[in-house]
Amino acid sequence: MSFAHPAVLVGLIAPLLMLLRVWSRPSRGVALPFDHGVARSRTGLRAALSLAESVPPLLLAVAVLILAGPLELAIPKSRRKLTNIQFCVDISGSMTAEFEGGSRYDGSMAAINEFLDYRDGDAFGLTFFGTNVLHWVPLTNDVSAFRCAPPFMRPENVPPWYGGTMIGKALLACREVLVSREDGDRMIILVSDGESFDLAGSAAEDIARRLRDDRIVVYAVHIAEGEVPGPVVDITEWTGGESFQPGDRPALDAVFARIDEMQQTELVKSTPEQIDGFAPFVVLATALLALHLLLQFALRYTPW
Repeated sequence: MSFAHPAVLVGLIAPLLMLLRVWSRPSRGVALPFDHGVARSRTGLRAALSLAESVPPLLLAVAVLILAGPLELAIPKSRRKLTNIQFCVDISGSMTAEFEGGSRYDGSMAAINEFLDYRDGDAFGLTFFGTNVLHWVPLTNDVSAFRCAPPFMRPENVPPWYGGTMIGKALLACREVLVSREDGDRMIILVSDGESFDLAGSAAEDIARRLRDDRIVVYAVHIAEGEVPGPVVDITEWTGGESFQPGDRPALDAVFARIDEMQQTELVKSTPEQIDGFAPFVVLATALLALHLLLQFALRYTPW
């Protein structure tokens, strides 16, 4: 235990001197109403009286300790290790294709909104892309913006210059967002239904290397028929993620549940903080005060 004002502890000298006086002073004389009286020694009574007289100095000592501001270390608490998750959603024209009673875009956004409930406490960002990139929601713990996003960025409503698919450009844009966050893990969840010409040649390897160097894991959800494009598979594997190809809405939900299992939330111990440690001293002072009041009815020195 430590104290916020250790200099105040010098005041403990006073109660120590009082205790020394109580226990070292000579036997107390009692005036008797007759001459030549002999009083026998009462060692037990003297000790009891000294103990009773020691209570006020002890109360003073506790008061000095309280004024010194006792501090103690709080119990370390476990907290979630933050994960910064950037959703990268394709809004090219092909995302309007039918998917489980809606469009691929509708299914993707519905699954993303459910995924948010799995990861309470993480930071989420939302990026839409086609031929260009638009960061719609910055990294935030407030997911209300995600709930409102689907109607505004439907593929049917976006300008013509968003009609293509440039996954490489979108991943690098998401990387810029994530590297601005120094704390926590970093993850990109790519949702797309097409191939990207800007991942041809060595571009995919170069992008994967940059993402891996920045500790960014990429998961890809290919929401279309056919195989997941090879460059996308390579990027997910090189960064430590995985690619998925759900064929229907239940499978899409299962994919996000699987991602949640693979990127499990870690608990870390926070550094214990110093907090006020008055409680034991207050309890002790209250007990001593109550004892002192009781002793006044039975044990107190009266020299007359």
